[in-house]
Amino acid sequence: MHVISRKKLLEAAQRHVDAGKPLDVWYRVAKKAEWKELVDVRPRLEKMSSLTVSPEYSALLRKIPPKVIRTEKENEIYTDILYDLDRRSKTLTPAEKELAELLTLLIEDFEEKRYPLPRTEPLDVLHFLMDQHGLKQKDLVDVFGTRSIVSEVLGGKRELNKDHIKRLSGRFRVSPELFFERTS
Repeated sequence: MHVISRKKLLEAAQRHVDAGKPLDVWYRVAKKAEWKELVDVRPRLEKMSSLTVSPEYSALLRKIPPKVIRTEKENEIYTDILYDLDRRSKTLTPAEKELAELLTLLIEDFEEKRYPLPRTEPLDVLHFLMDQHGLKQKDLVDVFGTRSIVSEVLGGKRELNKDHIKRLSGRFRVSPELFFERTS
């Protein structure tokens, strides 16, 4: 059985503001429950579902039942459905938009596990962003404070600190995570 972590629930609640409270309620109920088998969950799940899911969305889920993607074939099927929804993105109903978001999460989860990308070092990210934005060393003095600090960082003699990361993130409009040192 697939377990949904609290972290994943919080991420979903951030992406889907209206789902935050129902997800929190479900988590609290599930955490205190003494279910032994999946059939024990069904009565509670059906009661909760009627409170949090529109009839149109329920109908879509019956037509395209989502599940954790485990094979390339399943990934292809869900990707084709998502492409179809994306082609009609301007005319999607709220339920279809929800389904598209759910399929996106399932596809991303599968592909992150199946095709992990190597983590890039922060200095490589910085060089790439500078290249893409057509920047030279002197253009980053406002981020680092002095030309010598820019030179030391770009030369690998000095590591990025929290302030540098914050300013770089804002300057390039990217996640600060890109500039964190690799831990594993």
